[in-house]
Amino acid sequence: MASSLNVFISGFWLLFFISPYSCTNVVEHVSRTKQLSHPKHPKHPKQPEPALGPGVWKNARATFYGSGDGTEGMGGACGYDEVKPKGYGVHNTALSPTLFNNGLTCGACYEIKCVNNHLCKPGCPRLIVTATNLCASNGDWCSPPNEHFDLSQPAFLQIAEQKAGVTPIQYRRVPCLKQGGTRFTITGNPYYTMVLVWNVGGAGDVTCLEVKGHEGAWNAMRRDWGQKWVTNVVLVHQSLSFRVRVSDGRAITSMNVAPRNWQFGQTFEGTNFK
Repeated sequence: MASSLNVFISGFWLLFFISPYSCTNVVEHVSRTKQLSHPKHPKHPKQPEPALGPGVWKNARATFYGSGDGTEGMGGACGYDEVKPKGYGVHNTALSPTLFNNGLTCGACYEIKCVNNHLCKPGCPRLIVTATNLCASNGDWCSPPNEHFDLSQPAFLQIAEQKAGVTPIQYRRVPCLKQGGTRFTITGNPYYTMVLVWNVGGAGDVTCLEVKGHEGAWNAMRRDWGQKWVTNVVLVHQSLSFRVRVSDGRAITSMNVAPRNWQFGQTFEGTNFK
């Protein structure tokens, strides 16, 4: 009877606390599970969240903007600033508000291909791009409820002729493949710390960021805009660790990536999703 009660209680707390979009709920769930485990039964190892796989193909349209080198304005609404130095190259896109989702999809990767247009490049080659900006709604292709990709000019020219202007495409979410580790750029002041998270692999779009000084506990940061996260917790003169959770529910922890003498304006490299 006691064993059945424990199973019921454990199941209740699991349903109540687990949420891929909540930093504090994830920590709470681990704590509750430990408290309610029965000493007579061996613990089952926690199963890792499944990694994001290629999604289903959907229909949309694509245009292009920016300069011929693919860098002009491409990082604006996500906070990435200059996308080339941050490893995003020219394979970037601004998303219509419907896809941008108030910045929640910043960093997500999409595979796209030109379709149903005689100006598509021969063979309809596929291209993977990262969401780095917002395509502003002004009554045209980017207006809701349209699902639209405003590509960098070099990216667009890989799938269609420039004179196409706008073209039907098909797209799907795919995992992001990034070189090196996740990067954390720290700005702000001692009482207001801002962290830009970039070069994130896997699902790519960060849904939760936690920070921990070596003297304290984990603290959930709040999204300011795009992939810029802030906290009022004083973190100066402490080595910093970061825990990143993405939209497929997976999380990685980078311990002590910033030394005690870190300075505002510096960037540090942690682990990344495979």
